[in-house]
Amino acid sequence: MIIAVIAVVFLLIGLYINKRRNQGKKDPESLGIDHEKIKQLGLSSREYEVLQEISNGLSNREIASKLFVSESTIKTHVSNLLIKLDAKRRTQAIQIAKKYRILPE
Repeated sequence: MIIAVIAVVFLLIGLYINKRRNQGKKDPESLGIDHEKIKQLGLSSREYEVLQEISNGLSNREIASKLFVSESTIKTHVSNLLIKLDAKRRTQAIQIAKKYRILPE
């Protein structure tokens, strides 16, 4: 009986923490992401995923680890992103992506 009460308490605590954590997150639609522009630029879903991780400040190695691919693959995606966004650096790519409204401000 006591174990069941403890389990219920931990379940409620877990649900509360999860709800609090997800409150700050917004879906891409509510952020005003221009999905049509992403298509126009010819960004693949993986390239877009890499762009999002770059905007979160992750290095190539960290992105590779998170997405379960090689660092070389990430470098290729980053190169493709720079070409498609006509950017010279990662930071410039982020600025351009925000200007095009394909990343949240």
